[in-house]
Amino acid sequence: MVVALTALTACGADEPEPETNGVDELPAAEIEERARAAAAEASSVRLSGTVITEAGTFRLDVRLGDEGGVGEVSTEGTTFELLRIGEDLYIKADQAFWESEGIPDELETDPTEKLDSKYVRVVPDDPAYEQLSGFTDKNTLLDGLLTLDGERAIGEEGEIDGSPTIRVEAGGGAGGVIEVALMGTPYPLRLERGGAAGQLTLDDWGEEFSLNEPKEDEIVDYGDALINPDE
Repeated sequence: MVVALTALTACGADEPEPETNGVDELPAAEIEERARAAAAEASSVRLSGTVITEAGTFRLDVRLGDEGGVGEVSTEGTTFELLRIGEDLYIKADQAFWESEGIPDELETDPTEKLDSKYVRVVPDDPAYEQLSGFTDKNTLLDGLLTLDGERAIGEEGEIDGSPTIRVEAGGGAGGVIEVALMGTPYPLRLERGGAAGQLTLDDWGEEFSLNEPKEDEIVDYGDALINPDE
């Protein structure tokens, strides 16, 4: 029995290390470029975490794909859901959200109970459309978030949810950090934004998800509500 265990232990010790995707052998700037290219080519991603901007702090949990996106955004103590299918954009929130002042002026209306838990359609020419749809646009959002500032350097290897990673740091980390997958496609798996402007996790790369059009009786056209608030 001892001989058998010794033999098994020896075999385990001789097992080769799993091969990486090769980015650990590249310069830091090229690892970053590979990660950004992989993100751009992916059909979908789930993005969750915090983004801090001059406009405030936003907590995101959204799924993004080529045809649109869906998920939650929280800011200033309020939370709302966004759904975009092609050019059709909807926002869904409770009455407390519509009564708050932490939303674009263009979306404020009365009576607020008419909008409680309804999908409010936002038309493309509305001033709020561009701001809100940006949270559901994969390429626009990733292009704006996956940015580093400063001299690039390779940091330590790590692990995120069982996936080995390698860090690309900018400005000694002050300019941002991207942790890139070392196995399979070199997707960015975690982002620390420069200037302590938030941290995000990126996962479910390439996984399918559903974008379902709301039923007509669940939709409110807020433009009509503003014109005919008593209807």
